[in-house]
Amino acid sequence: MERIKGLVPAVFTPLKANGDIETGKIKPISEFLIDDKVSAFYVCGSTGEGPLLTTRERQQVTESYIEAAAGRIDVIVQVGHNCIKEAVALARHAAGAGAAAISAIPPSYFPLNSLAILLDCMAEIAAAAPDLPFYYYHVPAITRVDFDMVEFLTQGQEKIANLRGIKYTKPTVFEMQACIELNGRFEILFGSDEMMLSALTAGAKGAVGSTFNFAAPLYHSIISAFDARDLDKARLLQYRAVQMVRVLYKYGGQPAIKATMKLIGMDCGPNRLPHKTLAPTEIEAMKSDLTKIGFFAWARQES
Repeated sequence: MERIKGLVPAVFTPLKANGDIETGKIKPISEFLIDDKVSAFYVCGSTGEGPLLTTRERQQVTESYIEAAAGRIDVIVQVGHNCIKEAVALARHAAGAGAAAISAIPPSYFPLNSLAILLDCMAEIAAAAPDLPFYYYHVPAITRVDFDMVEFLTQGQEKIANLRGIKYTKPTVFEMQACIELNGRFEILFGSDEMMLSALTAGAKGAVGSTFNFAAPLYHSIISAFDARDLDKARLLQYRAVQMVRVLYKYGGQPAIKATMKLIGMDCGPNRLPHKTLAPTEIEAMKSDLTKIGFFAWARQES
């Protein structure tokens, strides 16, 4: 698998009204995203409600996205679980199903009190798919696991043979930059959409994000403006992303992001508890707020 550049949407898991997964929608979603020129799919992460799915459901979603990608685009599968044995099983399944890489959040129900224990957990998971690149998923706002990521990489390269890098979902760009500059070996995929321009200036080449599912053209424009050294334009475009994300946070974050897919004609269904599914009145109010900031005029068009 080549180094990742550009946009990697953290894809949704479509659900039926009764809460069952709806794999039949994965192919049209995939075609939509491939048409948007994304670089890879990140499957069963936070956006995809992976931790709320059963192991078999996660396997089905993985298989469906890999089948839909049909070799045209890489598929990274998030296999983390509170039970390491389940994570190992998911890693083996992802490898057998044809994934290009795996990723994992740490177990987080019980406190994870040392970097050494975190590395032991990730090493066991990564070793289950030794031929695939492994990306640690650093998202301390959710997992409450927050160690120095430079130390994670420094020590991890000795313990995890297939360690490729980190999905870095924390707004501390200075630490992300330190990881990038460590030795040039690792890929650091930034995960805070509203700060992507900051990550680009710090050396990031790829990003994994939720809002790339429906606003990839906007982010392509940010990257193009940055590459052209038109920082005034890049900053203006990034502010549009900031406005968009502020609206989405107002309506609950992930549930609002999933509901936005419906607003652009790619209905991914309801959410799984404990996530809230937005009521029709809430979706209409969110649509109104998105309209006020011009979202429907610029999110789907490259500038």
